[in-house]
Amino acid sequence: MTLLAESTHWSPNWRYLIPIGFLGGYSTLSSSEYEMFRVFQDGELLIVAMNITLSVAVGFFSVWVGVITGGTIS
Repeated sequence: MTLLAESTHWSPNWRYLIPIGFLGGYSTLSSSEYEMFRVFQDGELLIVAMNITLSVAVGFFSVWVGVITGGTIS
């Protein structure tokens, strides 16, 4: 934050993009992966497999719908 605040001429809104946007997203993914690992350690393999499969499938589907929707709007 200090580096961004002192060495760039970005607006304050843009300065928060890296620490909150990117690093926040990374910590969210790390937390999710850790929780899945804990469920895996508890022997709930079906839950882990369903979570991973559905997360990827729903995420891909959401991106696909977003691209289609964005293409029809513009």
